[in-house]
Amino acid sequence: MHVVITGGAGFIGRAVVERLGDRGDQVTALVRDPEHAAFLRRDGVTLVRSTLDDVTGIRAAVREADAMIHAAGSYRVGIKAAERPAMWDANVGVTEQVLDAAIAEAVPRIVYVSTVNVFGDTRGLVVDETYRRDPAAGFLSWYDETKFRAHEAAEARMAQGAPIVIAMPSQVYGPHDHSLASEQLHRAFHGTLPYRSLGSLGTGWVHVHDLADGILAAVDRGRTGEAYALAGPNHRMDESIAIAARVGGRRPPRLVVPTALIRLSAPLNDALGGLPGMPANLRETLSAGDGVTYWASHAKATAELGFAPRSLERGIADTWGRH
Repeated sequence: MHVVITGGAGFIGRAVVERLGDRGDQVTALVRDPEHAAFLRRDGVTLVRSTLDDVTGIRAAVREADAMIHAAGSYRVGIKAAERPAMWDANVGVTEQVLDAAIAEAVPRIVYVSTVNVFGDTRGLVVDETYRRDPAAGFLSWYDETKFRAHEAAEARMAQGAPIVIAMPSQVYGPHDHSLASEQLHRAFHGTLPYRSLGSLGTGWVHVHDLADGILAAVDRGRTGEAYALAGPNHRMDESIAIAARVGGRRPPRLVVPTALIRLSAPLNDALGGLPGMPANLRETLSAGDGVTYWASHAKATAELGFAPRSLERGIADTWGRH
């Protein structure tokens, strides 16, 4: 197949490009700077410079492609208000442009990489793709809102008959990840995590290689007009840290920073634009992380795509090595 991918130089996109290359597909990766994405170079992979704001260029890239995967986006929580327009453009505007370009060029299969975060706070429930949140109740973060609106844009185009399949990852981790959530597991595994905080946050941990396999399965076998939760095993953050420490032969940190203390410091932190080591918008971080669960079932993806996420224990060992 000839597959075009956006976001190929990102954490998720990199794993997808590797999997596509391993199976012999011809890959065109749209990247901001080909020199900085040189690690993607291999037989069958072509790097094309694109900031995804040139619709003509996108259309030229996807012309005659067998499939297009839109994995580009911006993922940060706790950003300044001044940064919101850029995230809206990256997550909503770019998604609309890329999907419309692929539709205009009659690409027969389009996979949009969304997130289970569009379900919002599941309040301890493990939900499936039929679940719908109430947007009138508000959003947990600006990231939450932008990804929800992008997901709506994809659904609107599917309703009009576009050949779109939606992949919805949960919390992704694995090689080359630099997220704060993954860093906590990494440091707990090595015994260098100094303290725990926001331990009630509930996420589903999906290893990036399992996710990449799920995205390729969506390309190959996903039903047009359907969404698939590519979610891993669900754990609270305290439990996740304990698992990482145990796999690494360590003990989890005893020091716990009370959420009440974090909440008390939020007004000063946010007024100063972020204290050292803290996000610029701590209140948003609390809104998105204090007791919130982002839990979804992968039953549909398993039944239809053969999606099989590994346990968190195995994923941690596979990522950072066994002790």
